Amino acid sequence: MVNPWEEISLSDYENHMKLDSVMQLQTLNQMMKGQFNAYPANSVMILGIAGGNGLEHIDRNKFQKLYGIDINEEYLKAVKERYTDISDILECIQLNLIEETNKLPNAELLVANLLIEYIGYDCFQKAVEQVQPKYVSCIIQINADDSWVSDSPYIHAFDDLDKVHHQMEENSLIQTLEDIKYKLIAQMEHPLPNGKKLVQLDFGC
Repeated sequence: MVNPWEEISLSDYENHMKLDSVMQLQTLNQMMKGQFNAYPANSVMILGIAGGNGLEHIDRNKFQKLYGIDINEEYLKAVKERYTDISDILECIQLNLIEETNKLPNAELLVANLLIEYIGYDCFQKAVEQVQPKYVSCIIQINADDSWVSDSPYIHAFDDLDKVHHQMEENSLIQTLEDIKYKLIAQMEHPLPNGKKLVQLDFGC
C-alpha cells in the first residue's frame, strides 16, 4: 500500500499548516528552536522533516550532523534546495519508518514532531531503540474533539490519512518510552486557535 504521505504535495501541506485558523507551521517553528537548543548534543535527527520547517534554528557551532528523515522524496528535495547553507552537515534519507526502522543511523538528539501520530507508538519505540539518542523531543497534537485535521481549503488533500492516523495521548507516549528506559524530563503545551493544542514531551536516558 502506498503511504498517503507520499501523495500529499508539500505546498498543500504547508499552506494548510500556516493558515491563521491552524497556526501549526508557525507554532512548530518556534517550538523547534527550543528543541534544538535545550540539550547538549552534536548530532540531531528529525523524523518526518517535511519541508524543513525550523531548520533555520540549527546552530552550526553546535551540531556536526543533521539527519532529515521522510517518506516523501519530494519533501527531501525541497529541504536540500531550501537549506543549502547547512548542506555540509545535512543528510536527507528517504525511509518508510514502518518498514525500515532498522536503517536509521545514530544521533544524540531525536526530534519527532507530529510524526508519531502516523507510525504508532510501537514503531516509534523501535525507532528510538535504533537511533539510541541521549535525548528525545516529541511534539504531538491533542484534539478538543473528534476532528484531528483542521478545516481549511486544503482539507481534502488529507482525506487518506485516516488510514494511517493514530490518536495520541500523553500518558501512553510517556509509558512507551519509559518501557525502554527513557524518562520524561520536560513537558509543555502550546494552544492553537482551533481548540487543539501541541504538547511537547522531552525524554532523557
